Amino acid sequence: MKAIRSFCILLLCFGLLGIHGNEVFGQQPDTIRLNKLELKRGAKKVFDSKNRDSVLFLQIDTLIMKDRSSLQFFGIKKVNLLVNHAEVGKRVYFSGRSQQNNASDMDISIKFDKLGSLFVMADGYDASNGFRTDPNGDGGNVKFVYSSDGIHPQQQQSKDQNYLHINTLSGGRHVNATADVQRIMDHIRRSGVGLRGLPQGQVYSGSSGSDGKFEVSARPGDPKSW
Repeated sequence: MKAIRSFCILLLCFGLLGIHGNEVFGQQPDTIRLNKLELKRGAKKVFDSKNRDSVLFLQIDTLIMKDRSSLQFFGIKKVNLLVNHAEVGKRVYFSGRSQQNNASDMDISIKFDKLGSLFVMADGYDASNGFRTDPNGDGGNVKFVYSSDGIHPQQQQSKDQNYLHINTLSGGRHVNATADVQRIMDHIRRSGVGLRGLPQGQVYSGSSGSDGKFEVSARPGDPKSW
């Protein structure tokens, strides 16, 4: 009897430790390693997650992206992208969207063997009053580190080679308040009595979210050695 009681206490202790561990450490990050990823012109590669607090570590040894191709991250709060060798065409996109119209935070370490133009889109999304229940989103924070042993990106001349653009602006900058009010009133009229025409009966203001920040820096060597 004593042995059974001791065993039950032991199981209870392990259970409590397990709960405590989840509270302290939270969701474990996902890690994806690819030897090579090649996207044709206009193609896209999507990485997504349904976990609200998800973190993705994506390491790619060789990344080849033709013109107008894109890497897209959905539902991911923090993206850590490491690329040892990148050949990037013209108007190539990295984009990150988290939850509730907010952008993903992104840490990017990369060495360019070729660079046409790269657009890193970590901007917040606009609310759509009368359709979504989320307000205008916040921009993400982007840390962009490139290898000084490869091609150096420039941020001044968008039509020239080696161009880099990073957008971390908030959502709601182009919201038309008059159009939003008209859309809401139309929903109310069609739904009859009450606020059934609105999601959860909520109407959000036209104020924008918070802008994110970005920084660009260089380091010698290959990203995998950082």
